[in-house]
Amino acid sequence: GGTVGSMDASSDAMEASAKDASDDSSLVQGDSGADVQDDTGWDSNCCKPYGAPPSDGLKRMVQEQRDEFYYLTLMNENYEHPAMPAGAEGDILKGMYRFKQSAYVVKDAKLRVQLLGSGTILREVIAAAQLLEDDFGIAADIWSCPSFTELRRDGHSAERWNLLHPLDAPRKSHVEACLDASHGPIIASTDYTKAFADGIRTFIPKGRTYKVLGTDGFGRSDTRAKLRHFFEVNRYWVVVSALKALAEEGIAKKEAVAEAIKKYGLDPDKPDPTTV
Repeated sequence: GGTVGSMDASSDAMEASAKDASDDSSLVQGDSGADVQDDTGWDSNCCKPYGAPPSDGLKRMVQEQRDEFYYLTLMNENYEHPAMPAGAEGDILKGMYRFKQSAYVVKDAKLRVQLLGSGTILREVIAAAQLLEDDFGIAADIWSCPSFTELRRDGHSAERWNLLHPLDAPRKSHVEACLDASHGPIIASTDYTKAFADGIRTFIPKGRTYKVLGTDGFGRSDTRAKLRHFFEVNRYWVVVSALKALAEEGIAKKEAVAEAIKKYGLDPDKPDPTTV
């Protein structure tokens, strides 16, 4: 047990215990196998997806007698939990499922992005999707990634199988299977260092832009809202990152990025969090 992530504490006044605990890399360390072999890390956002990993873990460890270690992050931030999409249980256990497909009608089909999030930061991603639609006319599909750890391992497993079976039809990683039919740049934001979500970069469909937001930087104490701004992982930074990705692909104008920075009160000369 303990505090997990960069911005999880019992109250805003106790944020020091969160970031100063430097637990923004716990899932990254677990992913590398540096601490425990055969561990499985989960960083979900709501109750329903939390039910799938423990049930699967009990089945594997008790019924099937596998020697494994399940690491589940539990947040103490109070909010109304969103419902789980029907039929998502299988994808949850693979580490990624589509939380919501945007129904927003855009003038240009290219004005679409894919937003990924885990843990409580998924709420910021959900808010960012609404801002993109309301303020910039851009459709944003939302993906919940309760386990970047499992996504990375699944990707490496598929990669290894393809290496050893060159004459067979190649297997797709779960990341590729989820995102292959989607359109637009892919933006991921989490409460952990960028290395966490960056671990699936190899498995992003070829030719797609992938931007990662994370909490790299030195520990400090403040409210959740201020910390999420400081580490540049909140809804406004997600929006700006999405617009920048679209601008780099020649789909959106660079002026839209500048407009968002001004509209949301972001300081272009703000120090890099890793240098403060």
